[in-house]
Amino acid sequence: MKAKILVVDDEPGTLASLARAFRLAGHQATVCDNAAKAIELANSTNFDLIFSDVVMPEKDGLALLEELRSLGVSTPVVMMSGQAQIEMAVRGTRLGALDFLEKPISTEKLLLTVENALKLERLESENRRLRQRVGKHEIVWSGEAMKKVMAQIERVAASETRICILGETGTGKELAARTLHEKSPRSSGPFVALNCAAVPAELIESELFGHEKGSFTGAGTRHVGKFEQADHGTLFLDEIGDMPLAMQAKLLRVLEEGEIERIGATRPVEVDVRVIVATHRNLDLMVREGKFRQDLFHRVFVYPLTMPSLRERSEDIAGLVEHFAAQLRSQNGWKVVNFTREAIETLEQYSWPGNVRELRNMVERLLLLAGEEVDAETVRSALTPAEPGGGTKLRSGTLAERVEKFEREVILAELKLSGFHMTNTAKRLGLERSHLYKKAEQLGIDLRRERAQEEG
Repeated sequence: MKAKILVVDDEPGTLASLARAFRLAGHQATVCDNAAKAIELANSTNFDLIFSDVVMPEKDGLALLEELRSLGVSTPVVMMSGQAQIEMAVRGTRLGALDFLEKPISTEKLLLTVENALKLERLESENRRLRQRVGKHEIVWSGEAMKKVMAQIERVAASETRICILGETGTGKELAARTLHEKSPRSSGPFVALNCAAVPAELIESELFGHEKGSFTGAGTRHVGKFEQADHGTLFLDEIGDMPLAMQAKLLRVLEEGEIERIGATRPVEVDVRVIVATHRNLDLMVREGKFRQDLFHRVFVYPLTMPSLRERSEDIAGLVEHFAAQLRSQNGWKVVNFTREAIETLEQYSWPGNVRELRNMVERLLLLAGEEVDAETVRSALTPAEPGGGTKLRSGTLAERVEKFEREVILAELKLSGFHMTNTAKRLGLERSHLYKKAEQLGIDLRRERAQEEG
């Protein structure tokens, strides 16, 4: 792996010799002769490693390291000195220095230090990735519908092609994006996700691009945005159709230029990120209606990948039930509870408006309701008020009671489809946001509890 390295030293000869050694080994070296310039460069470029002299005029290397850490720059730093002292090395280690080298440094030692630093970073990234992945981000499938999707993923994962994942809410669009990342050359890099519909319009720029300390009221510290967090990896932008038009223009510039600007910063930051987007909306229609930029559409909609709804892949339900049940047993220490064949068949007959996400929540509910096993009657009881096939139990009670039941079901279904995004739900139902909150309260819908149950 080739590294992007910053070298900081007040001696021109040292800068020249180190830069030459790095470049001959295939690395990219940037040099500067003072701490102030180093801070500016480290703020604007994502370096893999920084080599800094300790003894420098105005601000020494240890002070530089301390300031970098206070600014939130986490790039590994190797300290160098021709006047090495134990106290100096101890202080550097406490401040977070990766290594401490005594000058003069042989080329062999220099390049070995780079190699070890990159290996350490790869191991840490791999450990983070494995911890995130174990048992949580596996696509479970066996049927033809998902077989086609997985074949498409295999075909495009290794490329840098921009992919737009389509499908209803809860179909597993983020899982598909993670799988694309895992099968790509960027798999050792980070996978970072942002749901555009879940972030208020006034905060989405800071979430994506970050901000400097004091850049606006409430910005008490420097914040690194999702693009920088995803450097050398993949950024997944879910519900891209909900991104404000003004933000769409800024996203387009990043995709074209490969650099972002933190709010309050004086210079751009280069980023190397593969962007994958997803939506449950019809982007082509939104372009025609003027709600989505046509130029951005052509940038992100290069290869559409459609996730089937659960009702289109009912043959996968048995495997998904087994998978979710094993997950829940592991998380909660529950005993093994079997699902009868009739229970699985009953689940297969249901329409699943909330798709795989709804099935996962249903499995948890069934395990809590069940005794020794989950049978068909337990499933039918848990599906109330919705029946298999999508019907609703509105055959008893006064007209007012039946209308109230229907309103409650409709609102809950829309909330689940939008991921409990109140503004989007209100729009879909033709209500004011405040009216939706009042209606939910009148119908006895505990929004916090329902959201927690949906998220599992």
